[in-house]
Amino acid sequence: MRRNRRVKLVATIGPASQSLDMLGKLFDAGVDVFRMNMSHASHDLAAELHGRVREISERRGYPIGLLGDLQGPKFRLGAFEGERAELTAGAEFTFENDDGVGNSKRVHLPHPQIFNAVERGHTLLLDDGKLRMRVKDASPDRIVAEVVVGGPLASRKGISLPDTLLPISPLTEKDHRDLAFLLGLEVDWIALSFVQRGQDVLEAREIIGDRAAIMVKVEKPQAIDDLNAIIAAADGFMVARGDLGVEMPIEQVPGLQKKITRKARAAGKPVVVATQMLESMIESPVPTRAEVSDVATAVFEGADAVMLSAESAVGKYPVEAIEMMDRIAIEVENDRGYEAILYAWQTEPLPTPADAIAAAAHAIADTVQLAAIVCYTATGSTALRVARERPGLPVMGLTPIAATAHRLTVVWGLHSVVLEKDPVSVTDMVRRACLIAFDQGFVKAGEGILVTGGVPLGQSGTTNMIRIAFVNDKGEPVGLG
Repeated sequence: MRRNRRVKLVATIGPASQSLDMLGKLFDAGVDVFRMNMSHASHDLAAELHGRVREISERRGYPIGLLGDLQGPKFRLGAFEGERAELTAGAEFTFENDDGVGNSKRVHLPHPQIFNAVERGHTLLLDDGKLRMRVKDASPDRIVAEVVVGGPLASRKGISLPDTLLPISPLTEKDHRDLAFLLGLEVDWIALSFVQRGQDVLEAREIIGDRAAIMVKVEKPQAIDDLNAIIAAADGFMVARGDLGVEMPIEQVPGLQKKITRKARAAGKPVVVATQMLESMIESPVPTRAEVSDVATAVFEGADAVMLSAESAVGKYPVEAIEMMDRIAIEVENDRGYEAILYAWQTEPLPTPADAIAAAAHAIADTVQLAAIVCYTATGSTALRVARERPGLPVMGLTPIAATAHRLTVVWGLHSVVLEKDPVSVTDMVRRACLIAFDQGFVKAGEGILVTGGVPLGQSGTTNMIRIAFVNDKGEPVGLG
């Protein structure tokens, strides 16, 4: 089975999509990776969803990625008298660390970290940015702020601090419990929320190790400030445009999306564009024209994947939303201007043998007009390097490690195949690559493929070989180069 597009589709599982039958329909419609949102999923439910996705993968004979998304820290106000207060622009409002009931002048803020970090002049955003305040004075037990944008404010609404670097870990006690459970399930990716610095990723890496790949949700202004360190430390990225658009001027988000996508591509690490891509399809069977254009822009930019959240989790039309996303991606990738836009921004390969091999594979395959590039890979790094070049022909990643195949399902243009065992020789490597590519429809009789791998065989980090082979009508190689 193969997809007719190179960008990948990520779908969030929720009440509308968590049955085995619906998950199967979503996969058939085009889903490559399923996301479990631990803000809402219990451990029992996560285990059930994991089992269902793995069952579908086994039935279809195709790797499916599983992304476990950790909740991260959540900062909320205390309660108001009558559960609601009206705040007036220009008035003073006080946050206090006692647990008294709030009113239009004050409210309890049960987060001492905020009192210790916020400074005069910092901005406070409440209720997803609907209300805005500017700090006038701050101490360890109270914050006095001026209401800049007022309005109604309900109990326990969220508070965001776009100017404040909070001295906290992105992993709460709940996250530690969820993380341990997800690693026990052997999910493929862990999404980290509330990352502010590269050091946050390194701390998570000490716990996760190589048991899962780490995907950073870029959603904080502080993360943009330390983006290079975060990119160096993480395995992949999610442009979380919803939270990013709350904490930063919303007009800056499109430019930041491009910046993150380009930097991730340059590093050879997958990037997912997420949030409100087909938001209207929560209630409507068709999206707006603006939403279609939004998805298309992410595909044109070369993002590895685009993601649905509420559309597939709680929407009325989850299958239709995936089918729409699939059609948009295919249409963009067949557009005459697609490759010109995709290749308008390219980076030079890094000065390593593996990167040189990946760049050469792209150039050779185009020059000789081969049908596909086949990468033997243990950790996935070889396939990632080849995908980084965004070749104009299919890329297959062959690996004996199922976890590697599952992780690669989020990567642009990669078709993953799990091998029963490693090849025993270079000749066996080339022969098996030809047979698999032929069997799965990537090459026809008389066409050729390019094979990359490493010698000695079976060792990670040894990509040092390129072979060209042409196939006969049985898929057997008839020539090596």
